[in-house]
Amino acid sequence: MDYFQTITTFNFAHEIIVLKSILQSKGIPFLFQNENLIAIDPFASIAYGGIHLKVHLNDFERVQEILDNLNTNLKIVD
Repeated sequence: MDYFQTITTFNFAHEIIVLKSILQSKGIPFLFQNENLIAIDPFASIAYGGIHLKVHLNDFERVQEILDNLNTNLKIVD
């Protein structure tokens, strides 16, 4: 886990569905920290700082490109 770094943060669990599917289809290892906690209690998002997308440093630029494309087309990433 030392080589995984947070690349972006989401406020609600429904915001990560499309991105999760894309990352899985491309075989990119990732972790959505606090995903289950916030899915159960959305108000916990404020207390825990949201759902943190963590990716391996080797995949950081590739995932940033995916996020940029999603943000351009869907406007879901801050």
